[in-house]
Amino acid sequence: MVSKRRRLDSENRETVTEDASKIMKQPLSKLARKSYDSHEVEENGSIFVRLLKTSGLTLKTGENQNQLGVDQIIFQRKLFQALRKHPSYPKIIEEFVNGLESYIEDCDCLRNCLLSCERLQDEEASTGTFYSKSLIKLLLGIDILQPAIIKMLFEKVPQFLFENESNDGINMSRLIINQLKWLDRIVDSKDLTAQMMQLISVAPLNLQHDFITSLPEILVDSQHANVGKELSKLLAQNTSLTVPILDVFSSLRLDSNFLSEIRQLVMGKLSSVQLEDLPVIVKFILHSVTDTTSLEVISELREKLNVQHFILPSRVQASQSKLKSKGLASSSGNQENSDKDCVLLVFDVIKSAIRYEKAISEAWIKAIERIESVTEHKALDVAMLLIIYSTSTQTKKGSEKVLRNKIQSGCIQEQLLEGTFSTHYMVLKDICPSILLLAQTLFHSQDQRIILFGSLLYKYAFKFFDTYCQQEVVGALVTHVCSGNEAEVDTALDVLLELIALNPSAMRLNAVFVKGILDYLETMSPQQIRKIFCILSTLAFSQQPGTSNHIQDEMHLVIRKQLSSTVFKYKLIGIIGAVTMAGIMAEDRSVPSNSTQRRADLSSEWCTQVTSLLQLVHSCTEHSPWASSLYYDEFANLIQERKLAPKTLEWVGQTIFNDFQDAFVVDFCAIPEGDFPFPVKALYGLEESSTQDGIVINLLPLFFQEFAGVSQMTSQESSQKSMSSLCLASHFRLLRLCVARQHNGNLDEIDGLLDCPLFLPDLEPGEKLESMSAKERSLMCSLTFLTFNWFREVVNAFCQQTSPEMKGKVLSRLKDLVELQEILEKYLAVIPDYVPPFANVDMDTLDMIPKSSSAVSTKNRNKGKMGGRKQKADISKASSTETLLTEDTSECDTVTSGRSPVEKVLEYVTKESAGKEGKTFVSLQNYHAFFRELDIEVFSILHSGLVTKFILDTEMHTEATEVVQLGPAELLFLLEDLSQKLENVLTPSFAKRLCFLKNKGNRNIGFSHLHQRSVQDIVHCVVQLLTPMCNHLENIHNYFQSLGAEHLSVDDKPRVKAQEQHTMSSCYQKLLQIFYTLFAWKGFTHHSNLHLLHSALEVLTSRLKQTEQEQPLEELISQSFNYLQNFHHCIPNFQCGLYLLRLLMTLLEKSAAPTQKKEKLATLAKQLLCRAWPHGEKEKNTNFNDHLHDLLCIYLEHTDNVLKAIEEIAGVGVPELVNAPKDASSSTFPMLTRHTFVIFFRVMMAELEKTVKSLQAGTATDSQQVHEEKLLYWNMAVRDFSILINLMKVFDSYPVLHVCLKYGRHFVEAFLKQCMPLLDFCFRKHREDVLSLLETLQRNTRLLHHLCGHSKIHQDTRLTKHVPLLKKSLELLVCRVKAMLVLNNCREAFWLGTLKNRDLQGEEIVSQHLSSPESTSEDSESGMTSHVSRDRATQDGEDEASDGQKDQDNDESDDSSD
Repeated sequence: MVSKRRRLDSENRETVTEDASKIMKQPLSKLARKSYDSHEVEENGSIFVRLLKTSGLTLKTGENQNQLGVDQIIFQRKLFQALRKHPSYPKIIEEFVNGLESYIEDCDCLRNCLLSCERLQDEEASTGTFYSKSLIKLLLGIDILQPAIIKMLFEKVPQFLFENESNDGINMSRLIINQLKWLDRIVDSKDLTAQMMQLISVAPLNLQHDFITSLPEILVDSQHANVGKELSKLLAQNTSLTVPILDVFSSLRLDSNFLSEIRQLVMGKLSSVQLEDLPVIVKFILHSVTDTTSLEVISELREKLNVQHFILPSRVQASQSKLKSKGLASSSGNQENSDKDCVLLVFDVIKSAIRYEKAISEAWIKAIERIESVTEHKALDVAMLLIIYSTSTQTKKGSEKVLRNKIQSGCIQEQLLEGTFSTHYMVLKDICPSILLLAQTLFHSQDQRIILFGSLLYKYAFKFFDTYCQQEVVGALVTHVCSGNEAEVDTALDVLLELIALNPSAMRLNAVFVKGILDYLETMSPQQIRKIFCILSTLAFSQQPGTSNHIQDEMHLVIRKQLSSTVFKYKLIGIIGAVTMAGIMAEDRSVPSNSTQRRADLSSEWCTQVTSLLQLVHSCTEHSPWASSLYYDEFANLIQERKLAPKTLEWVGQTIFNDFQDAFVVDFCAIPEGDFPFPVKALYGLEESSTQDGIVINLLPLFFQEFAGVSQMTSQESSQKSMSSLCLASHFRLLRLCVARQHNGNLDEIDGLLDCPLFLPDLEPGEKLESMSAKERSLMCSLTFLTFNWFREVVNAFCQQTSPEMKGKVLSRLKDLVELQEILEKYLAVIPDYVPPFANVDMDTLDMIPKSSSAVSTKNRNKGKMGGRKQKADISKASSTETLLTEDTSECDTVTSGRSPVEKVLEYVTKESAGKEGKTFVSLQNYHAFFRELDIEVFSILHSGLVTKFILDTEMHTEATEVVQLGPAELLFLLEDLSQKLENVLTPSFAKRLCFLKNKGNRNIGFSHLHQRSVQDIVHCVVQLLTPMCNHLENIHNYFQSLGAEHLSVDDKPRVKAQEQHTMSSCYQKLLQIFYTLFAWKGFTHHSNLHLLHSALEVLTSRLKQTEQEQPLEELISQSFNYLQNFHHCIPNFQCGLYLLRLLMTLLEKSAAPTQKKEKLATLAKQLLCRAWPHGEKEKNTNFNDHLHDLLCIYLEHTDNVLKAIEEIAGVGVPELVNAPKDASSSTFPMLTRHTFVIFFRVMMAELEKTVKSLQAGTATDSQQVHEEKLLYWNMAVRDFSILINLMKVFDSYPVLHVCLKYGRHFVEAFLKQCMPLLDFCFRKHREDVLSLLETLQRNTRLLHHLCGHSKIHQDTRLTKHVPLLKKSLELLVCRVKAMLVLNNCREAFWLGTLKNRDLQGEEIVSQHLSSPESTSEDSESGMTSHVSRDRATQDGEDEASDGQKDQDNDESDDSSD
């Protein structure tokens, strides 16, 4: 049979040709061969045809293949011998080539010669199937024919350069060049190279690509350099050939310098190349990188590689919409897919290089790490860090470390991360598991900024990735929620809430995973339980009718089960869950006119469910004051946060109004009935009305009934009792929020509750306190707490009312609160074991619930009588709340182990309140958990100035007017509460972690309402209060300024005047503390919060001058600094001065050029140190030592000359202290006393060591002037060190000696590292200075050696643990001095001696006296040798032997001490 020709592919020419021959039919039979004879080419006298036939190859005509009857090697050998042995050799070669040239004039013949030959061989003789070369290929393998045939081929190629492919797909130009590939030997490689390059220069673009890529297969290695140079020229001329040329470069053996040049050339064109060429270019750049050039190349590649430039925003949006529509075709699908494929190829190339080349991944990390400016960071940087983290196992930790550092420094903001995901989402989707793993790792961090970044990774992975990745994100977040780590749980729940708002439909698909959290509610805090039910309720009651019904059913089951539980923890879960779910169901979903009737019916059905659910909660909580109070507070928070449907809100408002009025409000004329231990009066009323038609809060009758009658009440009566008075404040909070929501904030409907009195006994104890029984004290104290909390809620309610009359009444209630505080302090001082009535049930720990067992005395608790068993206590020693809750705790059995936080608080209060003479002092701050929380809106009262209050007669005519203003005591009350709130919310996260080993929620008790607001919202509210706070700050400053500096001491003032000054001083301190806490908030570093910082600084700046145009941040900081520093003139106490300094430091931290103001800070700090503060200042403040330490650090850190400042304190202030009487202080530094000396000494030693460590070591290249300046600096440092070390002879207490051992070693080590290299260069030119320096240091190190001996003799392990390291440093100093002398050719001046062990006073330690008989002579010789060495060094003129000798004396003294 006739074998068919195989079609040749243009991209795989040689291989396809070979394959075509391989799959041809097996050798033909003899019969078949006879049939081909008619197609043979006739000789016609052609020596070319005859020699081929003689050698075993038969030429064929037409489409028939040339037949090769012998093996290819045999054919070539026969033809070579025939040519060589021919009589006309070498002329025969020319005739043979001419014959070939004449034969291939015909295109069919040329094609036959270029295609493979047919093997003509008997099947019996066949040893296998072999590839047959073409005739031209066989002839090129004969050396004597090769040059001529190559020349002929190159002459033939131009004929076919511009011809199209034939019908059978064969391109003659490519076919001719293919003959030159993989030749066994090239006779004239240089000529071949020249002809190839010439052909490439004239060929069309499509063939240029093919010819260039064929060069490595044609040329020999010796021509690679020449070809590289030619191709580089071509590359510079023609950008379209970049890809094939770079592809060839990777296959050629080229010099590294040449590749570097090419890389620079290509890098310059990187921003202008086509996207489809980018993968090859990037691959070449990365493959040409060496270890030494990797960082430079990657840095440049990072700057110029801008993949985002190739992806248009419209295409990105189209991609996202395509992704979300599950593969629906878009209008620009083909171009979009092509671009995406190219981008993916680019990153595949990068990932491959990173995976296999550690140098590239490390270089990329370093390149990103070196970027300092926030604006210089690109989306590519974030993407590369994520890719390296997922791809390179060797540099995984390195990439994570850089990422953390960038997050902490604020270089990677949320906008940049979102841009990264939106641009490179196709690339990042492939590494989704690694991204989720990284997010999980970041969640375990202690830095809130890093945790936030981890949450953003989850958020954007959910937003931009496909359904599978979304499911993985939700699963990972649920795992975090169930982990038990408080920070993880809070952050993960916040992310889930964001995801629901971001893509509700996608979250509904994963609702089954979220539902699993219900099994872990027991370990959650109330705030976390709130978020969980909010998430599930939002998923269950979505706006799409009929969806997520299985979640609704399960939530109803869980809530009903928890509400019916008798364990309070579970009942709390049920209450929070029910109220939260009711809020979602009853949320105002205004039904549009065009909506379906089904949705309207569904909303109506949900309203019915809400009503029944709330009734269920009320019935399950009405018998427990704890549960009822929690229910009211939860519902109040819900109404405050969400807008409920009008129908539901109306029903709730009416029900709450009626219940409150029936339970707590009675007519003024109603006389309370009961056997009360004290007379009942209507107290604290603000309206002096003669009529009896007013209302009164029926507090005492309600509370006394519960307090005294609970033990006699039967279970049946207890089930029918009225609402507990303990729910008064929480019920009123719910009532006023309902009214405010219904009437747009107007509270006229309930304004009578603001000024109405309460039925109470006279709470002021007076002289009756001592005669009261314990039960009566407990009753009065509980009533005072309830009244106090009632007024706090009243102020919460009416603080934002605008009428002057209401404002005046609010200020009056504020004065009542201040008075009640004083009364509370009196009662608590005589009832140390008292547990107040609960105020906040919604707290982060349920252990705060008092039980009857918590009333045992402090003595019994200390004996260990505590735990879960209930103990009977005398009602005279038990609080009213405990007695009242006997029933509650039996119903709601809460099991605890050990002491509850209440007991711990009370024990702490007891310990703190014991005075020197048995007098008891009480701080109400320790009881803040038992006070109702003030809302952040209350502080709008700070805006109040003078308010005119009108007193009306019975006919509503003005009878009198009264001017009310915010007094100092009321101002202090507000500022203390605001300060506590800001400390809780704005302090760094590490401060919150201090509660880990204690009760995790203790720090947040009493701030539950505050934590339901965002930190940014709280900061915004405080910024709005800056103007009135500045007014108060200036007024207080003027108050003290008017007194004069000589009147600041309150010792000799009348008691009333002294109390007023003390209150004003406390207000001053609290204002500065609030300012400091606000401006120290770390959140200002976040880009989204910069506007808050600008607003705050603008308020301070406006106090100096009014500016209409917006000022830059730096100018605002400078003006604010100038404004605040003006307050230092009349600082009333030491703590105010410290807070002012901290505030100024905080402002400077936000400045780009803080050095201009640093010296001012140092001056202010020194003024505080040199000021004599009022007597008793130290005793009043328990943190005085810490504050003094901070002040000294501020002074020494900001002064321009630390050494001079240390010398002034140690050289002037301390001698004054030594010479002063026992209880006196230094005259220059009044803060320096014998009690505070240790603080001064520790700070000075630490700052001295820090200062010398920061000084750079000298080098030989430094100028002479630099050497002299550094030598002078070290002389001052050693002199200061000498002064400080010698002080231990006078002050030899343990703290001083410990500081000497610790920082003495650090100073010697710094001297070795920083100063000794300097002495190496300065020894010759500054001989005397170096000598003096070492002599001074020698005396100090001898004292350190004496201190080591002292520590061992006294066997003080606290000191001896520092001795080995110190002696090691002293020995190193000896060796280093010797090395310096050797370097300066003065080795003979160094000699070694032995010092005796002595104590601090220089007395010899007797334990060595007998073991060292020669020590006396050695010691005396030591003193002589110093002088001799100095003389010798002076006579030689070479070097200082004295310094080496003296230094070695001091350090070698420790050999015989052991």
